[in-house]
Amino acid sequence: MSEPSRADDDISGIGTDPVAFEIFYRRHLEAVGRFVARRVDDPHLAADLTADVFLAVIESAAGYRPERGSQIGWLYGVARNVIGDERRRAAQRLRVTGRLAGRRDLGPDDIARIEERIDAESAARRTHWALSELPEGTRTLVELVAVDGLTVAEAATVLGVSPVAARVRLHRARRVVRAVLAHPVTTLA
Repeated sequence: MSEPSRADDDISGIGTDPVAFEIFYRRHLEAVGRFVARRVDDPHLAADLTADVFLAVIESAAGYRPERGSQIGWLYGVARNVIGDERRRAAQRLRVTGRLAGRRDLGPDDIARIEERIDAESAARRTHWALSELPEGTRTLVELVAVDGLTVAEAATVLGVSPVAARVRLHRARRVVRAVLAHPVTTLA
């Protein structure tokens, strides 16, 4: 996926301009769908979270600043927040009710398409699980750079750390991940 031209950098109007939003949505839907599918394994939840990401984008588009990073970096930051919010809500629901609720109905074609996406991302999910040996911030840094294709500077911006700190964390994390993946039976079992 290519980044938009400089003329498309201003996305602040997508919250009020349906045409601009549709262009943005079509440009980034697959990337957001893959990002979500790597982090969840339920097709209903993946569909809901993908939609929630774009709702959050509409609400926060006015705050996007191109000088602070790329659209995709900003979008992944929004997606990360949406997924984190959902995980916190799900944990709260489990504590309070002991069950999950509120799923919308999906048709057979929707489920098949989302299951295909989840299956296609299974290797990435395995790597994601291997990354669980890392602290959360470092794990997210590795994902943003290695999986989502952001530069170290863009990932540092998403996480609110300096590029130098991000490079040091990334170097240390690669050593840990290599060690974990070298022994998958004992570490991942």
